[in-house]
Amino acid sequence: MADIEKQLRAIEGQVEQAIRSGRESDAARLWTQILVLAPSHVAALTAVGQRAFRSGDLASARAAFDRLTLVAGHDPLHWTNLALICQQQNDAISEAAAIHGALSADPSDLLALILRAELFDRQGNRHQAAAAFGAVATVAPPMARLAPQFRPAVARARSFRDQYDHEFGVFLDQNLARVYEQFGAAPLDRFRDSLDILVGRKRRYQSQPSIFYYPGLPTIEFFDRALFPWLDGFEADTAAIADEFHNVLRADAGFEPYINYASDVPVNQWAELNHNPSWSAFHLLRDGQRVADNAVRCPRTMQLLATVPAPDQPGRSPVAMFSLLRPQTRIPPHTGVSNVRLVAHVPLIVPEGCGFRVGNTTRRWVPGQAWVFDDTIEHEAWNDSTQQRAVLIFDVWHPHLAEEERALITALMRSINAFTGDRGGFEL
Repeated sequence: MADIEKQLRAIEGQVEQAIRSGRESDAARLWTQILVLAPSHVAALTAVGQRAFRSGDLASARAAFDRLTLVAGHDPLHWTNLALICQQQNDAISEAAAIHGALSADPSDLLALILRAELFDRQGNRHQAAAAFGAVATVAPPMARLAPQFRPAVARARSFRDQYDHEFGVFLDQNLARVYEQFGAAPLDRFRDSLDILVGRKRRYQSQPSIFYYPGLPTIEFFDRALFPWLDGFEADTAAIADEFHNVLRADAGFEPYINYASDVPVNQWAELNHNPSWSAFHLLRDGQRVADNAVRCPRTMQLLATVPAPDQPGRSPVAMFSLLRPQTRIPPHTGVSNVRLVAHVPLIVPEGCGFRVGNTTRRWVPGQAWVFDDTIEHEAWNDSTQQRAVLIFDVWHPHLAEEERALITALMRSINAFTGDRGGFEL
């Protein structure tokens, strides 16, 4: 045994020298000698199999990779090489078995997933092919980070899945059209959204608070207006609120950039807006405290805010502000810090070209029409006009929290403050 190992090491050294010198035929001969001494030598089997495949000797290549899958079946590359050989031999049954072996070794192996999808497609198994191409699209990284040799296959996978989903959606729409008619004016928005998500026309958005998540609260983009009857006062007095806003705007004092990260803090998507007055705020309530100099200038607005079931989170909320978005400014997609409170908008100035998206739903602000949304669902805003957009923004307790839960959350925030030294290290 020792003599054989010694011979192997000597031949392996000769192989390395032959490869470095570009003497491929000598290397091939030496690999064959190694296999005589060690029939399960992984490197030799790989080299012999690859050389045979390149030369068109599929039988020898298959024999080598059949052996490799027996001695090193944990490596999906041996299985995918075997699958490609079986494909060239038009042996679909063995090709499928080899792909199965590769995915058993690594269920996320991109090449094996591509080969499985393409096999289903060649066999005319459209539904299975769609699922397999979908797996390719899910596993593959963005094109910019994808190895060039995989890009055409991944692009085709995404195209195939998109076309399949489109056809699936059209089919379901046609089959459900008569069913919709049976229900007349019944509210079917949730069902329609479920269908759109099923066939890929919409994304599935979840509550993703950046800091504090409260389980069991429903994920709703825009809440039913009837849950917030106190909004009637804001809508009825929108003109008075707008007058107070215009007064502070003319005074040109008290507004500041809404995004104010320190120079040593990562700003991520906020780089363009950091310290930028293009999105500015006139704070009325900030971190749970009344901003006295600003509040005294807006008495009617403050009276209305006193009617709101505002979240009591010491050092954090309630908050209320006039939000000013300058022309040609976009607020990038983001999520809020906690789902225990929602956010209300009372639009004041809304030129054409402004919009607001929460999850899958996009709305246009209309002065005098307020809404409440969950800001822990991805949302964004834009002002593509040539004028300023202004909205009164404030937060409110989530309506599905019981009074006991609200009291406990308040106590929790006080406890956090006590531990961290008044917000030292726990921003919310």
